[in-house]
Amino acid sequence: MVFKRIDIDKSKNVYFNCYLHENPPIAFDDKMERPAVVVCPGGGYSHLSEREADPIALEYLAKGFNTFVLYYSLNENAVFPNPIIDLSKTLKIIRENAAEWHIIPNKIAVLGFSAGGHLAASLGVHWNLPEVVQKSDCFNGENQPNALILCYPAITTRGWLAHKYEKFIGNRDAEEIKKLLDCSLYVGSHTPATFLLHTFWDNVVPVQESLTFANALEENDIPFEMHIFPNGRHGLGLGDKETARYPDASLEQWMPLSIRWLKRVFFEDEKFNPEVRASYLR
Repeated sequence: MVFKRIDIDKSKNVYFNCYLHENPPIAFDDKMERPAVVVCPGGGYSHLSEREADPIALEYLAKGFNTFVLYYSLNENAVFPNPIIDLSKTLKIIRENAAEWHIIPNKIAVLGFSAGGHLAASLGVHWNLPEVVQKSDCFNGENQPNALILCYPAITTRGWLAHKYEKFIGNRDAEEIKKLLDCSLYVGSHTPATFLLHTFWDNVVPVQESLTFANALEENDIPFEMHIFPNGRHGLGLGDKETARYPDASLEQWMPLSIRWLKRVFFEDEKFNPEVRASYLR
């Protein structure tokens, strides 16, 4: 494995870590290039949960993906759209180095937990927002995610964000920012296929957040897979005793489920191709 740290903004301590395979893969048709997963840990935009950082990236690495962990803008630096710019620049840098890092540039998934799930979803719906395009210098879709994995994500300003969105306003119009923060309002044909994970008993981010996003995906004919487990509190990580606040063996299956889903999206199921899917719907 090759480890790299790439600084995006040293003044804000924004950077991402890279976990790259050295050898040609076996799992992906014996080609040198691999798909990638960018991990956005949770932490309420005030800190980043280490339980949702390296342990997650290393699980995907072990299954053949090249992986990245983004340490994005927090607290007073999280003013909209700064975290989205951080993530946009991350994807751009990955694609610029795709040949050297042996990455398939059109097979990059973004995964987020809780607030990191909000960030991942925000990129999924706002990657082509003119302000984001300009500030991240991504004028050719370099920041477009090819799949989303959202784990107990904050989605709307009616749930967890209801009393948190003030930190994102800065000197902007409050109602404008409050609307832009609601990812469910901006789902469209530009939004990628999505994997959703939540628990019914989530005590921080209500399960309704994922249901709302799933409904928006369905309304826009965006393929998705969704798993709602009956038990489990917020911050489940991998579901095991090393990463979950309240471990539950039944929750550990979400990781292999997401890996199978990603391989289907990237390599197997033609229905995930928007053009092919359109022909199925005609």
